[in-house]
Amino acid sequence: MGIIKFIKEEMDVIKERDPALKSKFEVFLYPSFKAMYKYRIAHWLYNHKRYFLARWISTRAAKKTGIDIHPGARIGKGLFIDHGVGAVIGETCEIGDNVTLYQGVTLGGTGKEKGKRHPTIGNNVMVSAGAKVIGSFKVGDNSRIGAGSVVLKEVPSNCTVVGIPGRVVKINDKKVRPSDTLDQINLPDPIESELCLLKERLKALEEKQNIN
Repeated sequence: MGIIKFIKEEMDVIKERDPALKSKFEVFLYPSFKAMYKYRIAHWLYNHKRYFLARWISTRAAKKTGIDIHPGARIGKGLFIDHGVGAVIGETCEIGDNVTLYQGVTLGGTGKEKGKRHPTIGNNVMVSAGAKVIGSFKVGDNSRIGAGSVVLKEVPSNCTVVGIPGRVVKINDKKVRPSDTLDQINLPDPIESELCLLKERLKALEEKQNIN
């Protein structure tokens, strides 16, 4: 990809997803822009078996931006890492198009597997601040991972996951791009949902006992 085309695409991505952007020239100050530019170079070198140079570039980029992207990771178009400090993307991770990650996100491996050991993130996925997605499984298209969640197993498409360990709390919700719903706060609480169900069951049992 040419540098001019890369810059234009990154400007469009950041402008679309960050309301704090006031000038298109601010894009050059974003850690996400710097990290992705260095990643594209390092990834090209990695694919051409220039492993040491690829890791040298990615390590320097991590020190400057706080975003640690292994050059072996496969990343599609339109990835935006908001703020980015503490974000980690492992070697065998695969990321689709139009994905949004927030600070502190880890897309990591368990350390026990060989070969593919990091997650595959589908298209239009949002992973909120501090979330950890660990293992060689897939997070389906259009899904959202709530802040602070720890996801250890596959997530179907069009789902919302929250909690530790992560639990699916919405399935087949309205399909929207992450840029349209960058809401990390108003996500369902699985514990509250369970308590509500228990209260309803208790109420039903009490009513049944009163009738008898």
